[in-house]
Amino acid sequence: MSDSEAAETTLAPVTLDSKLANVVGGKTAVALGKAFGVVTVGDLLSHYPRRYARRGELSSISLLPLDENVTIVAEIRSVEERPMKARKGSIVEVKISDGHGILALTYFNQSWRARQLLPGMRGMFAGKVTDYRGHLQLTHPTYKLFGPGADDEPEMPTDAAAAKLWIEQPVAIYPATNTVASWQVAKTIEILLDSVLSVPDPIPPELRAERGLLPQGRAFELIHRPETDSDWRRARDTLRFTEAFVLQSALVQQRLTARQQQSTPRVPTPGGLLDRFDAALPFTLTADQQSVAGEISADISETHPMNRLVQGEVGSGKTVVALRAMLAVADTGGQSAFLAPTEVLAAQHLRSIVRSLGPEPASELMPTLLTGQLSVPERRKALLRVVSGQAKIVIGTHALLGDKVTFFDLGLVVVDEQHRFGVDQREALRQKGAVPPHVLVLTATPIPRTVAMTVFGDLDVSTIAELPEGRQGIETFVVPLFEKPGWVTRVWTRLAEELALGRQGFVVCPAIAPKQLEEGAEVDPDAAAPASVETVLAELRRNPALASARIEPLHGRMSSEDKDQTMRAFAAGQIDVLVATTVIEVGVDVPNASAMVVLDADRFGVSQLHQLRGRVGRGGVPGLCLLVTSAEAETIARQRVEAVAATLDGFELAQVDLELRREGDVLGSNQSGGRSSLRLLRVATDGDLIGEARAHAQRLSEHDPHLDTVPALRDAVRRRLDDAERASLTKS
Repeated sequence: MSDSEAAETTLAPVTLDSKLANVVGGKTAVALGKAFGVVTVGDLLSHYPRRYARRGELSSISLLPLDENVTIVAEIRSVEERPMKARKGSIVEVKISDGHGILALTYFNQSWRARQLLPGMRGMFAGKVTDYRGHLQLTHPTYKLFGPGADDEPEMPTDAAAAKLWIEQPVAIYPATNTVASWQVAKTIEILLDSVLSVPDPIPPELRAERGLLPQGRAFELIHRPETDSDWRRARDTLRFTEAFVLQSALVQQRLTARQQQSTPRVPTPGGLLDRFDAALPFTLTADQQSVAGEISADISETHPMNRLVQGEVGSGKTVVALRAMLAVADTGGQSAFLAPTEVLAAQHLRSIVRSLGPEPASELMPTLLTGQLSVPERRKALLRVVSGQAKIVIGTHALLGDKVTFFDLGLVVVDEQHRFGVDQREALRQKGAVPPHVLVLTATPIPRTVAMTVFGDLDVSTIAELPEGRQGIETFVVPLFEKPGWVTRVWTRLAEELALGRQGFVVCPAIAPKQLEEGAEVDPDAAAPASVETVLAELRRNPALASARIEPLHGRMSSEDKDQTMRAFAAGQIDVLVATTVIEVGVDVPNASAMVVLDADRFGVSQLHQLRGRVGRGGVPGLCLLVTSAEAETIARQRVEAVAATLDGFELAQVDLELRREGDVLGSNQSGGRSSLRLLRVATDGDLIGEARAHAQRLSEHDPHLDTVPALRDAVRRRLDDAERASLTKS
């Protein structure tokens, strides 16, 4: 980043929407864009410091994480240059200290470093922490020195009082990469702060006064260039509320826009398909099911499209509620598209819906399966049923989103397990309606209130917490192999005992083969190889305790036909144990399955483990879930597993999950688009603040739906929605 670039400006006034390249130069803008995804002045001003250091305060070297990029403040203790043994050249080794520990800085063939880095100097040092023969080191780190001899750093004042302030003044430490250091970010932000003439405030003046907030421009100044700790704390409080208020205003605007669209009301015919289905139901809907069904019925009878999320515990009966909505739409001649995340689940839903309808209604509605692995003749036949309107219920995977899929009259979109799909995929299916269809989103992953407000604030949320009668309990146990490696034998004995009672079981593995993960899974290259279907299947078939058991594999790399055939055989009782990946995580319903063994359980998230456990205990027999883990006690991985074992309450687990996971995982971009890019907000701790911001945003929109009285807020909302669109375009 050259000074000539940094000085390059245009004659146009600099605003939050100005391109970085026009203010700081193209090379700098490209580097920042690649490192942090920033494009405009506003983007970089919202790249806030992650902490503050002081020139006189040293970082703790003992707390540095291995294999991560860090920025620390330390003092140089010694500098040594020596020739390399194996080849020509020299090594400069610098020892820096926090007063307790020592960290080595290593430079190859850079003799001039020994003249610049002198014992006694302090500064910020940035690089990746590695372990070399048991000692921490940074190889070729960048640095910014304080005081005499430092570049672009003011000298320490000679006056004692001024020197004290200089030493204690907070120094912003920014999120950085191995290509852009914290102080390079700081230097660029200094240029922006000096270039922006004014920053419009998105907070209405009366609300800003009520909450004691700073003007937006002053908040930017104090969070990036504070003189005291109270400066950046006041700025952070202002910017955190501003972020919540802009986000909630954007969501309120989306809801208003959706309600202004015209949709076809779907009112069931008296004595029609829905009434006949209800009359033939062999059970009574739970109170929660009836309540949610009523909300959906009211929504789809309106002239604007429904946008509703139904969250419910595993096995709470969300699908039957969705099916009733599909029948109401069919009564009006419309079609429903049911989007499922996997082919196994799509095929299972088809069988379940056909079975629930009975022969005559099924022949009228012609439920049709559309997946990527259909043969060409099957696919052609399915597409013809869809475009002609014969198929009133179309169930499929991502194949439903294809350009060649055309509906005759799409009235309802049902998205099952919404966290498996992106906002753009939901929108792509919605666009297949001649008029905007109603949208119903289902999830068996309970969502904490703050996540619902933050990620799904443009949807109405319904909850089914009550389980149908007759469900047996599930006992869950942690099998801690780190402390008790011999207990693995008892796992297989316990599975055999369940089989001896005429029941069936699942064994879940993170991987398909030793070096082949299930699609979408991640592997830690430094961790031990995960349990795999291929290896475990062979081991269990050799295990004397399971000698008579019929054991088969199931995973995502099998053909669609093989997966479907295996699931049918398991449901029919022709297979005793399925050794599977997470393809059985959702929707698989085999009442006779009582045992769930999850190997390497610490490799799965809380909600995944809760979902997997929900595959057993669905019939008249109690469920048993064994969570096998080699994670050490008191690690976060182990805490996740123990949290699942401690409760069957999915809503309680959702909150635990929120507290244990990193923020970026909570709001994954796959489901939330640009809304995942929270800067200062933390949904695990800022629930009350988000709720207050939402209430203010709703009140404002009631008397000013277009935000005409606060143009700066309207612009901020536009930027936020543009971010969401930009993020959705980059998703895989």
